[in-house]
Amino acid sequence: MKILVVSDTHKQNGNLCKALAKVGKMDLLIHLGDSEGSEDYIREVAGCPVEIIAGNNDFFSRLPREQEIMLGKYRTLLTHGHYYNVSFTLERLRTEARERGIQIAMFGHTHKPIVDRTGPVTLVNPGSLSYPRQEGKRPSFILMELDREGEAHYTINYL
Repeated sequence: MKILVVSDTHKQNGNLCKALAKVGKMDLLIHLGDSEGSEDYIREVAGCPVEIIAGNNDFFSRLPREQEIMLGKYRTLLTHGHYYNVSFTLERLRTEARERGIQIAMFGHTHKPIVDRTGPVTLVNPGSLSYPRQEGKRPSFILMELDREGEAHYTINYL
C-alpha cells in the first residue's frame, strides 16, 4: 500500500500537483489540514481515496477536527496538531495517542517534517508543501508504504 501524506498546502496547490506527479499512482492521500477550501480540488486531482481533516486555518470548514483510521494493521490518528500544542512539544500528542491505543499519530501545523519512532507511538509530520519552515525551507511530503508483511516505512521527500 502506497500512501501520500501532506499538510499545510494553504490553497497553494501547485506543489501538491508536483508531489502527485513525483509519487505516481498511490492507494491513499492523507491531508493533515490547512487546505483552506481546496478539499474538492484535492479530491479531484488525487486519483485515489482521500482523507482530509481541518487545520487551524480551515475557517468555516465542515471537515472533521481529527479522525482515527486503520492503515493496514496500524490504528492511526489524523490531526492537524494545534489542539495538542505541537509547535512547543510533542508529548501531549504522544500521550493522547498512547492512551487511545494509537500506533501512528500523523499531524501537521509546524510546517517541519519529522518521523519520530521513539516509543510505542510513531509520530509523522510531512511538513508543508507551501510554506516550509525547516532548515533549507524546501517543500516536503511523506511517502508511507506498507510492505508485503504489513510493516510501515516512511520517506520524507522534498521538491
